[in-house]
Amino acid sequence: MPDKVMPGPIEDASGIREAVCIHTRKIYDSCRDKDCIEDLRFYPKMQCVDTINRALSVKGGSAKLLYVYVDVEPVSFNRGFYTVDMRFFYSVTLQAYLSCPVPVTVEGLCVFDKRAILFGSEGNAKIFSSELRVGEPDMQMMKRANAPIAVVEAVDPIVLDARVMDCCGKRDCDCDLCEVPAFVNSCFGGELSSGDDNRRIYVTLGQFSIVRLERDSQLLVPVYDYCMPDKECSCGSDKEDPCCIFRNISFPVGEFFPPNTVRMPDNYEDAKCCCACGK
Repeated sequence: MPDKVMPGPIEDASGIREAVCIHTRKIYDSCRDKDCIEDLRFYPKMQCVDTINRALSVKGGSAKLLYVYVDVEPVSFNRGFYTVDMRFFYSVTLQAYLSCPVPVTVEGLCVFDKRAILFGSEGNAKIFSSELRVGEPDMQMMKRANAPIAVVEAVDPIVLDARVMDCCGKRDCDCDLCEVPAFVNSCFGGELSSGDDNRRIYVTLGQFSIVRLERDSQLLVPVYDYCMPDKECSCGSDKEDPCCIFRNISFPVGEFFPPNTVRMPDNYEDAKCCCACGK
């Protein structure tokens, strides 16, 4: 059984120079999806309502993902697993056809809810940090739960279909529209229809996404060398001048990075023991 690798310099034939501890987020679980989202309610801008009421048909245009709200909650019957609830907010642009052959562009909001269950392990330690966050209380004075962090990656969806339908009757404000964040509403530059329109549009979108759960972890990783850029910054001129002499000087790596310790001091273990004993 190989010896346990400890932080410090390493002599390795493959080029590894050092083993170092880093603090990063470790991915515990992830999944990917290709969702075909059918019959999403389209909430048009108020100035587009009259156009939709007179439209003979609508065709797909484009969609833009504005924001994804993400919430993580533990699964009570399965320790270490978490539900990741996501709400996608889209800005959708469609082409409405009236009596004339030239279509009229209509813009509005679509909302899509999605849930995934992933493994995120368990942790009971409380996390405190001295990191300054503008507009928030001092993080050193706040207790933080050690829950995994959900990360959602998604691209703008594809508009697969759009259709307009007559309404059977009036209805109250839709819950989807009532829970839209203010900054999402501001992306439309005006008020959105509340759902009492005579006609409604339903959209089908194709969405690609990746969901993962991460936790802060300390990992031991091999280091081959410092990551220094090979490309020099261009100054936009190739003329011979004193700056050419400066550009030929090697970059002082040692001034920016502390030197590696070649070997531990002879009394390192004794000093370590004394510190642990408090002597």
